[in-house]
Amino acid sequence: MGKKRYDYKLPEHEVEYGIELAVASLKIDVEAQRTLNKKRAETIAKGLVKEAMGAIVVSRRPNGDTYIVDGMHRHYACQYLGIEKIMAEVHHGLTQQEEAILFLIKNRESSKPSALDEFKVGLTAGVPLFVDTYAVLRQHNLELGASSTNSIGAVSGVLRITQEHGQATLDRTLTVVEKAWGRDRSTWDGVLLSGVSEFLGRHGDVVDDDALLAEKIAKAGHAAGWIGTVHAQASGGGMHNSGTGSRTSTCYRLVVDAWNKGRRKGSRIEHS
Repeated sequence: MGKKRYDYKLPEHEVEYGIELAVASLKIDVEAQRTLNKKRAETIAKGLVKEAMGAIVVSRRPNGDTYIVDGMHRHYACQYLGIEKIMAEVHHGLTQQEEAILFLIKNRESSKPSALDEFKVGLTAGVPLFVDTYAVLRQHNLELGASSTNSIGAVSGVLRITQEHGQATLDRTLTVVEKAWGRDRSTWDGVLLSGVSEFLGRHGDVVDDDALLAEKIAKAGHAAGWIGTVHAQASGGGMHNSGTGSRTSTCYRLVVDAWNKGRRKGSRIEHS
């Protein structure tokens, strides 16, 4: 199956560097920002050297309002210490979506936001990876966040499925696991989703009966049992490590075994 590449893009626009701004004048758009960690900001404040703080990144909107794009915790630290001025890199003419994209670009190689914050901001930015993933989740009445009956905690894992295998495979994966194990917290375990999606990503063109696949998976055990087996086999049995990659590979092989059970030799899928 073909892979879709997801990139962050911005239009050409005016940027001013080394602009001094009043701390009190700066605003925050929660839809285009990470979640403020006050404890982290206060820690920054306690060790802050003003001359080495660097410039924050802001967006000057057409109405004159200035919103922080990157540097929210330094801004809070300045408020905490009573510092009135801060240096900034000022971007002009960006929409809210483009501000969110700029945030993602600025944080790509620095202190990364949490996966959930990146997902939230990515939605605001209209980045296809996040929009495509969200569309599938909505179809299944699911959201990303804390693990629960209707929420998946493995945010990075879900995004990786869309990134590596595509929107359709994520949709099929969620359909198969729900048919196999019902709506349960364990059903949405990141390792199980990754293993089933790996199977569908590799063999989805051959295995076109999702109901049969779900039935075979269910016969091999309930979700919690699968999780235990995957972790046990990935941390032993000759595996070199117990990281996410090895657990995904282990789960993939278990799905292959479940699919092959009862099938004639010529119609089985070989481990790869």
